[in-house]
Amino acid sequence: MINGADPVGKSHAWSQPGVIYASSTGGPMRWSEIRARQPALGVAADRLLIEPGVLLAGTTRRDGTARISGVEPLVLDGDLWLSMMSGSAKARDLVRDPRVALNSVITSPSPPAEIKVRGTVRAVTERGQQERYAAAVQEQIGWQPVAGQFTLFIVEVADVTYIGSEAGTGAQHVARWPSGDEYIRPQLTPTSLGPPQAVSRLLAPDLRPRP
Repeated sequence: MINGADPVGKSHAWSQPGVIYASSTGGPMRWSEIRARQPALGVAADRLLIEPGVLLAGTTRRDGTARISGVEPLVLDGDLWLSMMSGSAKARDLVRDPRVALNSVITSPSPPAEIKVRGTVRAVTERGQQERYAAAVQEQIGWQPVAGQFTLFIVEVADVTYIGSEAGTGAQHVARWPSGDEYIRPQLTPTSLGPPQAVSRLLAPDLRPRP
């Protein structure tokens, strides 16, 4: 979180466990839809969330508290896939409650930008799909998971938030999609920001219908 930004607005409250909350596009999205409909945001999301090879996944424990875990992402056939050790705490969380929050890894107190994704997961248990995923992992990452010996999910995306820090000024740049919000908040002090000022830098008008 950069400069205390909160990407969760009242219009994006969590749904009840097990229920996919709808985005303004009318439902969950595949990962490929982000770049197809918002190319600049899609490039940023791939660079910050996927390319490092690990992301942070927030899940919900049985008692309702949060759990944060590192997970290796893979984009395959237009979807974002997450695999986990079978029986791991985070996998059990998602089987019980499919809501997930993903965040790019932050490695400094003042990162230039970060990506936040919220959505739900769908379990992939079919042997052929697990084998296809395992083959893709071997080709792209270089290790060979064994089908049937890991828990596999596809992420169904509800919304994506980009939060950047402007070089030199410390202003905060926020872009949220599919809500279409984009603005700059000037830095007033090292710990405070001014009111949002609408800009159009990262998001393009999204006029195409959902496929």
